[in-house]
Amino acid sequence: MDSPNDEVLGDFMTGNETTAMEIEQSNIVEGEEEMDPFLKFIDYAKSILYQNAGELEDDLMRSPGWSWMASRILKTCVAYSSGVTPAILLSELALAWNEQNKSGAPKKQSDCIVKLKKKHKRAKLPNMITIDSIYEKRFLPLSGVIEAVIVDAYTLPGTKIYMLTLGDIWSSNTIDLYLHRRFYNIADPQNGILKKGREVLLTGCYLRFASGSSGCARLLPTEYFVVLLDEDEDDDAMLIGAQFCSDSFSAISLDAVKEGTSYSLYARIEHIGPLEVQGKYGTLQRKQVTLVDNDGMKLKLLLWGEQVLVANLFSVGSTLALDRPFIASTVDSSLDTKDEICLEYGSATQLYLVPLILHKEQVSVALTQNHYQASRLSTASNPSQGPIVSQVTLPCDSQGSIDFSNYPFRSYVVDLGDKMTGISLYGIVTDIRGSRGVFSLRIEDTTGGIWAKLHFARSWSLGRLGMGHTVYVSGLSSSLTPQKGLELSWYENGTGASFFNLSCLPALLNTSCLHRLVRLSDLSLHATGAQVCRVWLDQIQHCHVDTRFMHTLCGHLIDKATSGDLECKFCHSSCNGEVERTFHLKITLADDTAKVFAWCTGQTAAELLQISPDEFYELPEEEQIMYPSSLEHEKFMVAIVNSRRHDCGRIVQQDNDMVNWEVTRAIKCE
Repeated sequence: MDSPNDEVLGDFMTGNETTAMEIEQSNIVEGEEEMDPFLKFIDYAKSILYQNAGELEDDLMRSPGWSWMASRILKTCVAYSSGVTPAILLSELALAWNEQNKSGAPKKQSDCIVKLKKKHKRAKLPNMITIDSIYEKRFLPLSGVIEAVIVDAYTLPGTKIYMLTLGDIWSSNTIDLYLHRRFYNIADPQNGILKKGREVLLTGCYLRFASGSSGCARLLPTEYFVVLLDEDEDDDAMLIGAQFCSDSFSAISLDAVKEGTSYSLYARIEHIGPLEVQGKYGTLQRKQVTLVDNDGMKLKLLLWGEQVLVANLFSVGSTLALDRPFIASTVDSSLDTKDEICLEYGSATQLYLVPLILHKEQVSVALTQNHYQASRLSTASNPSQGPIVSQVTLPCDSQGSIDFSNYPFRSYVVDLGDKMTGISLYGIVTDIRGSRGVFSLRIEDTTGGIWAKLHFARSWSLGRLGMGHTVYVSGLSSSLTPQKGLELSWYENGTGASFFNLSCLPALLNTSCLHRLVRLSDLSLHATGAQVCRVWLDQIQHCHVDTRFMHTLCGHLIDKATSGDLECKFCHSSCNGEVERTFHLKITLADDTAKVFAWCTGQTAAELLQISPDEFYELPEEEQIMYPSSLEHEKFMVAIVNSRRHDCGRIVQQDNDMVNWEVTRAIKCE
């Protein structure tokens, strides 16, 4: 795929180097946000939640960011498909933000936790759960990650069962863990390292509450337990040097392994692969973690089945110490690689981790941020006043990529540069292309357009997506193509990855604060995004109703290939067994000001016709012809988008037969 060469790749502006073009661009952006109800509501909600934030960078970074708020609002709309009120949205936002940022208000924490809190510099892991939240919710998901400090280690009286009392730097509560027997050798009171003050990571935990009024909680034994080491601590440095620095990847021999030789290895985590599905029936899960030792040699660490949970404890750039990993042949592990061996998490394996300490980099705030975001110049005519916040500090990984997942402002296409991760983008789909299972999506906002490559765990899973649809995407990463153009990539199972199609959200039409009603006469072929109109069905004699088959995964119509197989041109794949009957409807919508000829498919068409495709198909031909006449003047609330061909691309599938307007969602008005 050729990436466009007309992308605006400019560096972030610094200081007061403001040009007329940048000021004009900022004015365009502000105009867009005044016109888009969704953007206006984010600004409104942000002003409510920002009331206690100051004008300094630290205050800003402790307040909810633009992408966090956008994602939360959309998740709430998905959860309440029948619509929400501003009060519900604001309540959900406030509760979620308070939950995420609870300090625990600890009345008393262990001295070892207080000490660690002062030097805690690593980023929170995804799926991190605080101990306080476990008590509040009385629930712990299996994939939840606990970043804990050992407050006490002891054996249950009269038994040999080891217990660890765990705390964390965000909580006032502690919780007891039954230690899994595979870790008893490092919990020995004399020679073990699982002592007070040691940091550990654990996942795959089952929670049990004691009966009675005390409500005491305990964690059942888990094998998915990693001990953290600190190279600046003498004892840990001695352990690493004595136990893990004598072996290297190149020294591993399968013959020696067969004779009983074990290894202790020390390597950096270079890549954590996506979740794979193995086996004839897709029941076996696998993850590949790429490790690099001090000699630059790479090996794969394979995690199978429930072991994939261990990867939740890893972070790219951290160093992993593996004591007695299982050494396997890549042939036996069905691994397609030139290496002869790979590593696995065996029954005797123990894992230690030296976490990556995040460096931070100062990023200049671009002019595209408006005054509500505390970053736009006070007046275009007086740039000497400067922005309230001219730069923010963001974490940077060992490869120099800057993490924008907590960036407090909205990111625009013009703001994007090389080596950015955690990007969120809000814009219009202007082109879609597919090739060999990888889809390329062009997203445009008021500042420009950019291509994003979408990588799915299996196949397309976003439902119907078409030209003119408004989308919000998070978890994007940027890189330069060989032609030095900027390109984004998105992985379905990536950290922080989400995808929302606002044009097809069922809650959109019932949530008045997220849309504004427009008249059909106000629609323009140049309009972008979903427009919400109150209409009735008109000129039924010109209505075109056709029943066809669609691909259930992507919602697009399918054709029959020359081989006789059913083929989806959108997904570029055969889809036998993944089809259902649907409508392809072209109909006239009208209000007091104008009439518009529009098309739709799927559930939207069924809502307008008030009959299912299968029921319609079973009607006699005469009744099918007469049926639409019963719908004349039925009133609906509809979301409508401009789906015409764009100059920048080509139409992937002409579901619309070149009709300009697509109805993406409809509900009947009583």
